[in-house]
Amino acid sequence: MNKKVNVALQTCRAQEVKERLLLASGKSQDSVLKRYSNTYGGYAQEAVRDMRGRFGENRITYGGGDSLLKRLVKAFLNPFTIVLLVLAVISFVTDVVLAEPGEQDALAVIIVLAMVAVSGTLQFVQETRSGRAAERLSELVETTAAVVRGGMEQEIPLDEIVVGDIVRLAAGDMIPADLRVLQAKDLFVSQSSLTGESEPVEKFGRTVRSGGPDVLGRDNLAFMGSNVVSGSAAAIVIAVGDDTVLGSLARQVTARKPKTSFEKGVNSVSWVLIRFMLVMVPIVLFLNGFTKGDWMQAFLFAISVAVGLTPEMLPMIVSANLARGAVAMSKEKVIVKQLGAIQNFGAMDVLCTDKTGTLTQDKVVLEYSLDIHGKKDARVLRHAFLNSYHQTGLRNLMDVAVMNHAQDVGMAELAEDYRKVDEVPFDFNRRRMSVVVADKKGKTQIITKGAIEEMLAVSAYAEYKGEVIPLTEEVRREILETVAGYNADGMRVLGIAHRLSEDTGGAFSVDDETDMVLIGYLAFLDPPKESTARALEMLRDYGVDVKVLTGDNDAVTRYICRQVGIPAKHVLLGADVEEMDDAALEAAAERTHVFAKLSPQQKARIVRALRASGHAVGFLGDGINDAVAMKEADVGISVDTAVDVAKESADIILLEKDLTVLGQGVIEGRKTYANIIKYIKMTASSNFGNMFSVLAASAFLPFLPMMPVQILLLNLIYDVSCLAVPWDNVDEDYLRVPRAWDASSISKFMVWIGPTSSVFDITTYLAMYFLLCPMVFGGAYHTLGETAQEGFVALFHAGWFVESLWTQTLVIHMIRTPHTPFIRSRASWQLSLLTSIGIAVGTVIPYTIVGRELGMMAMPGSFFLLLFVTVIAYMALVTALKKMFIRKYGELL
Repeated sequence: MNKKVNVALQTCRAQEVKERLLLASGKSQDSVLKRYSNTYGGYAQEAVRDMRGRFGENRITYGGGDSLLKRLVKAFLNPFTIVLLVLAVISFVTDVVLAEPGEQDALAVIIVLAMVAVSGTLQFVQETRSGRAAERLSELVETTAAVVRGGMEQEIPLDEIVVGDIVRLAAGDMIPADLRVLQAKDLFVSQSSLTGESEPVEKFGRTVRSGGPDVLGRDNLAFMGSNVVSGSAAAIVIAVGDDTVLGSLARQVTARKPKTSFEKGVNSVSWVLIRFMLVMVPIVLFLNGFTKGDWMQAFLFAISVAVGLTPEMLPMIVSANLARGAVAMSKEKVIVKQLGAIQNFGAMDVLCTDKTGTLTQDKVVLEYSLDIHGKKDARVLRHAFLNSYHQTGLRNLMDVAVMNHAQDVGMAELAEDYRKVDEVPFDFNRRRMSVVVADKKGKTQIITKGAIEEMLAVSAYAEYKGEVIPLTEEVRREILETVAGYNADGMRVLGIAHRLSEDTGGAFSVDDETDMVLIGYLAFLDPPKESTARALEMLRDYGVDVKVLTGDNDAVTRYICRQVGIPAKHVLLGADVEEMDDAALEAAAERTHVFAKLSPQQKARIVRALRASGHAVGFLGDGINDAVAMKEADVGISVDTAVDVAKESADIILLEKDLTVLGQGVIEGRKTYANIIKYIKMTASSNFGNMFSVLAASAFLPFLPMMPVQILLLNLIYDVSCLAVPWDNVDEDYLRVPRAWDASSISKFMVWIGPTSSVFDITTYLAMYFLLCPMVFGGAYHTLGETAQEGFVALFHAGWFVESLWTQTLVIHMIRTPHTPFIRSRASWQLSLLTSIGIAVGTVIPYTIVGRELGMMAMPGSFFLLLFVTVIAYMALVTALKKMFIRKYGELL
């Protein structure tokens, strides 16, 4: 009933918010401002508190973490623990409920439940810790919005926005809430996440009094979850948080994130092991039932084998590895937004990156203001200053450089002599922007700044030797040659053009950018970072090929790439990419390292081509023009200073835009993957070997090779020893090669390495059954009396328990590295300590009262000679098989 009430309340609230949006759309700007008791100067602090109290916070609740109860259920219920719990129930029924009075034995049930408790508790604690760590890390990367409060524009976190706030929007911004646009200049918004429209839609500040009940169709409303492609605007917030259209959709649809290839791989391994167990356990049951005649004992033994084959620690080990990796990467100034992205980060073998700020210092300096002949000209600087000073759209480092240079030469006061009439903001297709200014005498002119090719496209004239002449082909060639000279020196060149106009009071648009007069250029320098060449060499050493994808000029890009050691003899331009089909682009992308003058869609196409060729691709970008390519990549990487939409698209955030930081993150990602795959291969091969051993023993021994409770205890000790695997060391040579997830390598590893332990289990059976036990008890098993036979079995169980523990635990050290363990490659102190404790405890148990209660007896000193020979031979055989496996398949892990 409560659920129905909640649904009804949510429906009423959604209808009320929809009516509020439609009302705001149909009212004039002044009416909307009056309704929310605000002005263009913004709220005071008291009004902010009042509006937050009335309309709530700007948070969508679906983004919250799971409840305590849900986290507990997830931690304790997974395919492995469900298998264990079923086995515990069966064991309880057979050992306690159906047992004869005085023969009830709940020890097996207690051990199984202890294993579930250990696994679930560790999983719960680990996920809680990693969740808190993720929250702390996410606080380091905060998306903000420009809001006017108290008459001043300020950047505030999105969750502090309230209904009625005045928001300023520019290219690259995420829409922070549901808004009514008040003033707009060439505002284009991408609403694809809400409507599926592939093309951006233009938004206006005008009143819309018709258009029906569809709020998404109103061109003066903008919605949370969309982003600004180009233009600028002022808007008022109408709905926040759960009241937004996005919030409403989130309540209706519980969106599950698609599983990564890594998660799919782990799940596939899990189910392979479970299916293997479900097939083999009945074989063990029937084999022991028919050979021993005691079906109840055979049934209990089969249950114990099933428990022993269940890798119940796998979810916890994977979770612990990912969480440890995320924390370790944060210390290297790399923030992981999606834990599953860590494996893709480590698997990355191609990094696509932009140029500015990554390869270069991102500190642009205006070197020259020049006429079209390449001579210094202060008049060009004046026009450039007016353009940069008065624009309100996407202000970049070149605008800052122009204003800084103008201030250095005493030109800043020029701004007081002109007033802004209008502007045509920058967008990535035009690659230019214009402002319209008027002086005190009323003289009005359009001043346009942009890439040379785009400026030539809108210019009909040029100032040539002091005169305005038509822009002929000859003059055009001279201009391009002059610009090419500066590009070759690593400079970025923008053209400056102007045209007189009349201030008609109407809005100016892209159509007014015609018949311009090109008056000169601005030459900027953004030198390479000192660390770039070293960072690129490090990435190459670790198997990551770096490709530059930029919208910048090809000559400048070629110069910078040569400076830092990226092959730039062949540069592929966006125009070339446009003419290629997918097959041609795949071939070109494989051999090309530098791509220039690319559109956002062309960047994404190149990333798709590289992935189609089998590469794991990372894309590092910080602009709105990079967001599409970041989504296409296996792992999207951005920086905390990036535009909002880029940060939202990213899986990984760098706190420093530096390839050195990225390289350290790649190493941590590979360590994380290495330790996960170690545990999976160890467990898979160990379980596979144990199955062979059990089948062999069941076939020829007149008694069970180990009691059910002994198998459970053995498995518990082994699992505890594995808890330190996430903190294990990883060989340096392993880290130098990208590692993609390969489930087939796990099955190969199982078949090769698993039976190795069985060889020595069988030799132990033979030695214990035919030599050691008869020597202690004075004869073969079938010649002894009942009491001696019980001792014979107890000694046999103790011997195999200790030998199995030693080999199963030592295999951790053998398999964790392709090198010689303990000599060329040492485990971490945590793993060494836990495995040593596990071996010591297991070896001592037969000599204690616990061992006697478990049906074991103390082994004679001669057993340890047998154990020593077995362990040495086992290590030698595993080492030989490792080398053969590596020769055949190229790698161990």
